[in-house]
Amino acid sequence: MSAQLEIEQLACQRGDKILFTDLNLTFKSGDFVQIEGHNGIGKTSLLRIIAGLASPLRGKVRWNSEEIFDQRETFHYDLLYLGHQSGIKPELTAWENLKFLQRISHSVQGDEIVWQALEQVWLLGREDLPASQLSAGQQKRIALARLWLSQAPLWILDEPFNAIDKNGVQVLTRHLEQHTAQGGIVILTSHQEVPSERLHKVRLDQFKFLES
Repeated sequence: MSAQLEIEQLACQRGDKILFTDLNLTFKSGDFVQIEGHNGIGKTSLLRIIAGLASPLRGKVRWNSEEIFDQRETFHYDLLYLGHQSGIKPELTAWENLKFLQRISHSVQGDEIVWQALEQVWLLGREDLPASQLSAGQQKRIALARLWLSQAPLWILDEPFNAIDKNGVQVLTRHLEQHTAQGGIVILTSHQEVPSERLHKVRLDQFKFLES
């Protein structure tokens, strides 16, 4: 797995306010990066721009040297994005949600890997319940189970540690480390401390727009 994500002269505006400007970053295979900054600085906005879900005020995002909007299908095939919303279907069970996601995405196939993913996120025994009957934390864990199915090289995760306990944080962190050790790229935000020596932090505050 070899990949590169480039951010060039990126600026982000929300309403009448410019959140950050002149952002230049390069992420390569093996990078495990946490985006930091005070509330409202634009961390989630940056992740959505990188994922191609929002447009920047200025600047470009390139995946393997080509702008992401010029290769939408290829880029989204190589991307796993988990945002604040779980992105699951409430009428489907945990099992059915993961089987559906298996079929439509860049995922490892087969029932065995689904069982393993459910075990990793502590949902065995609840796999046949409709997601609407599960707690918000359990629904979040269905979404996180996708990380054990995904073969996409680029993972963009917005607060993935919310609603999981300390042991869950450690299990998830080890899995993210494994993904980067195999050549993947992980870019995330987190209000919690991420227990990893591989982690590199980027603070958005240094790119904050200062009005004259």
